[in-house]
Amino acid sequence: MKREEALSLLEENIKQKNLVKHCLAVEAVMGELAEYFNEEKKRWKLAGLLHDIDYGETADQPEKHSMIGADMLAELGFDSEIVDAVRAHNGMHELPRETLMAKSLYAADPLTGLIVASALIHPDKKLASLDTEFVMNRYDSNSFAKGADREVIAACSEMDLDLEEFIGISLLAMQNISDDLGL
Repeated sequence: MKREEALSLLEENIKQKNLVKHCLAVEAVMGELAEYFNEEKKRWKLAGLLHDIDYGETADQPEKHSMIGADMLAELGFDSEIVDAVRAHNGMHELPRETLMAKSLYAADPLTGLIVASALIHPDKKLASLDTEFVMNRYDSNSFAKGADREVIAACSEMDLDLEEFIGISLLAMQNISDDLGL
């Protein structure tokens, strides 16, 4: 599936503008991670873009989130690595994350929220003004952006990335699409 088709599919299923922006952020991070790991960037970006495809349907049923989305993607003919990564990104299911893509998606998902929250408390509210140290300081503040699960973000170690490196890669990815994110 081409990126334009995937974006249309996302927008058909997700009506909240901020959730679409979140998916764009995860797409960007997954693309940078694919490049870092020398993986197929297009596939990784699709996994990031579509990881919350079912959220409009499952927002009030977190136990179904990612299961319905993964099934949707399987029915559309997406390969099993993308389907499995989407299914496993919801830690509630306690599914094994066996591929590098699945591990990356799992950790990238909450980190994008931490980075956005960091930008929003910065005086100019711009991603361009952030550096890794600024985000690391927010990470260390447990009362900040409580929805950004630090334990999940720290799962970057499963990809053999230390936290600072993971945040740096992810921040750069999001800075590169800051206009799309409105930050």
